Amino acid sequence: MGDPSERSLQKLAGKKSCCVWTVRYMPDVKASGNPGKLRHCLCPRGAESLQSLKNTYPSKFEDPVIVPLQEFAWDQYLLEKKRELKNEVWEYSSYVMCFVNDQLLGDALDLQKWAHKIWDIIDFRPPALYEALTVDFSTNFLRDTKHDFVFLDIAIDFYPIGRLIFELYCDVCPKTCKNFQVLCTGIAGFSQSGFRLHYAGSIFHRIVRNGWIQGGDIVAGKGDGGESIYGPTFEDENFTIPHNKRGVLGMVNKGRHSNGSQFYITLQPTPYLDRKYVAFGQLIEGTEVLQQLELVPTENERPTQQCIIIDSGDLYT
Repeated sequence: MGDPSERSLQKLAGKKSCCVWTVRYMPDVKASGNPGKLRHCLCPRGAESLQSLKNTYPSKFEDPVIVPLQEFAWDQYLLEKKRELKNEVWEYSSYVMCFVNDQLLGDALDLQKWAHKIWDIIDFRPPALYEALTVDFSTNFLRDTKHDFVFLDIAIDFYPIGRLIFELYCDVCPKTCKNFQVLCTGIAGFSQSGFRLHYAGSIFHRIVRNGWIQGGDIVAGKGDGGESIYGPTFEDENFTIPHNKRGVLGMVNKGRHSNGSQFYITLQPTPYLDRKYVAFGQLIEGTEVLQQLELVPTENERPTQQCIIIDSGDLYT
């Protein structure tokens, strides 16, 4: 059957994980100008095409540069590219973008056609092989981080909308990450004051437009309670991780050294939270789920629909 943690890791790796690949080539080998660029390609299908170009024409192509990204980071990357390029690119629907000399070529299949037409490179390998390569590469990438991964399953008015998956930076904030991880699993049972130490069943009670969404009050869900696995509160571990992008996971507090169970997920860069709140993780999957949550109507930042965590847990240890 295999190791359960390995199966969980492979399941996560089989999601929409991706890479940015960069290859430089000389359009005319007799020219002496700067090399052109063939870059920003998702999935092993495109990567193998680039590698074939390098292997077949080693003097014309440099080695591919690989930048692994998970689903959420890739979606943000594509959004930034669309903002940068504007015009008709806003209607571009593929999760793959390939560029030649800074001009959008298309997706991975368009890259294969281009490689065949211009460089006489043909790829006969089946899609199943690329799926296996994706899982293998992503599994190794996730394992090598030596980080923990947890999930929150979300429902709006009891209608399930999907899962948020977080990478916890346990090498940077081990105590804070353990608190969040244990609250996800519920293995700590009950606090000394009798409250269940588990995120399942709790709600997101606050949505700050263009700021963050907030949840984790496991006491009453009003936003004024919560407890950690260490007691009512615990200290600020450090402020190493910046609030420099969407999807940053951090601990809510009521002042210095007052972390409990409440947490937030940023909706955009929020540098004003730096050195005031401890960030300790990053959303890596659940782009659409976060979008749905931030669009829930509110009154005084309180959602008018119930946004509930219906399940939570550890993906692997």
